[in-house]
Amino acid sequence: MLQKPNDLPPADRYAPAIVPPPTTRDTRLDVYRALCLLMIFINHVPGQYLEALTTKNYGFSDSAEAFVLISGLSAGLAYGRRFQPGNRLAVAMKVWRRAFTLYVAHIMTSMVTLAIFAGGALYFARPDLISEINIRPLVDHTEQGFVAMVLLGHQLGYNNILSMYAVVFLFLPAMLWLQARSPSLLLFFSVLVWLAAGVFTIVPFNFLDEGYWFLNPWSWQFLFVIGLVCMMRSRSGKPLPRHPVLIAISAGYLVLSFLWVVLSWWSIDISFGLPAVLTGFDKTFLSLSRLLHVLSLGYLLAVVPVFSRLARLRLDHPLVLIGRHSLPVFIFGTILAMAGQVLLFVTGRDPLWGALFVAGGIGLHFVYAFYLNWLGELYGAAHARA
Repeated sequence: MLQKPNDLPPADRYAPAIVPPPTTRDTRLDVYRALCLLMIFINHVPGQYLEALTTKNYGFSDSAEAFVLISGLSAGLAYGRRFQPGNRLAVAMKVWRRAFTLYVAHIMTSMVTLAIFAGGALYFARPDLISEINIRPLVDHTEQGFVAMVLLGHQLGYNNILSMYAVVFLFLPAMLWLQARSPSLLLFFSVLVWLAAGVFTIVPFNFLDEGYWFLNPWSWQFLFVIGLVCMMRSRSGKPLPRHPVLIAISAGYLVLSFLWVVLSWWSIDISFGLPAVLTGFDKTFLSLSRLLHVLSLGYLLAVVPVFSRLARLRLDHPLVLIGRHSLPVFIFGTILAMAGQVLLFVTGRDPLWGALFVAGGIGLHFVYAFYLNWLGELYGAAHARA
C-alpha cells in the first residue's frame, strides 16, 4: 500500500506502556485524524442536529485545534529524522512542495465553493446565496477579488484551514533546523511569536475588507510546533511523562472546560487586565484557554492506556483509511459541506434535512476513503508488475 510521508506511524514510545498488536503500522494518529476530519465536516454544515455531537460543544477547543496538533506530530514523524546534514535541502524541498500542494488545494476548494454557491443561486433562484460565507466582496469587486484570492488576501468562510496550514508548512524547515539545535529554543521562539501575534494583533489582513484571516498562522504555529517537539522527543527515547498529577490536572481542566461551555459561564470575567490571548477564548489568535484544552485532551489520549488500545485498529478499518488519506478526504469533505450549506439555505435551514445530508456525507467519506485505498493498491500492483 502507498504511504505518504505525513502518514507514517508514530514511534511505539509515544505510549510506551502499550504493546502494539502484530501490525506493520501504528494506527493511532490515523484514527484521531479521521475523527477530526469527520467532525470538521459535521461542523462545516452548521444548523443541523448532528452538530451538537461534536467536541466544540463540550470544551474550549474543537476539531481544528486537534487536527493541527496531530499535523505537528505527523510532521515530526515524517521529516524529523530525515532532516540531517547533507539531506536538509532535499527535505526542505519536499516540505515546500507539500506547502504548494496545500496552497493549490486551498485555491481549488475555494473555486469549487464559489461554483456551488453560484450554481445554487441560479438553479434555485436565490441570489441571496451570494451574500453567504464572504462571497459578496468577490462579486462586487471581481477583478480585485480573484487577485486577492490567489494572493490569499481574501478567504471564504469554512475555507480557511488549508491556507493557514500551507503558511505554517513554509516555515517547517526552519522549525526542524531549530529543533535539531535545541527543542527548547524552538519552543521559546514559537511561544514568542504566538504571544506577540495575540498581544499586538499581528495577523495577515484581507484585501477586500477590513478583516483578517480567521485562523492566524502566527498563532497556530505554536500548536503545530508543540506537536513537532513532542514527537521528536518521543522518537529520541523520551516519552511524555505519565504522572498522576499531570493526568489529574489535565482531566480537571477538561471538566472545567466542559462545565464552562455547557453551563454558559461566558459572563465570568477572568481577564484581570491581561491580554485576551491569555485570558480569552478567541479562535483566530488561539487563546491560551483553547490551547490548554487541546493539549490536555491530547496528553490524556497519549498516556492513558485505554485510549491507545481503542485507537489501535486493523489497517483496513474505515477510520484508518480516512486518516491515511487525510488531504484528499479533507478536500472532499469541504466540497461536500459547501453543498450541504446550500441545501440548508434553500430548505429554510431545516435541521432535519441538514442532519440527513450530513449522515449521508459521513457515509460518503468512508466510501471515498475505500476508493482511494483501492486506487493506491491498484497503482502499487501495476507499478510492481512494471
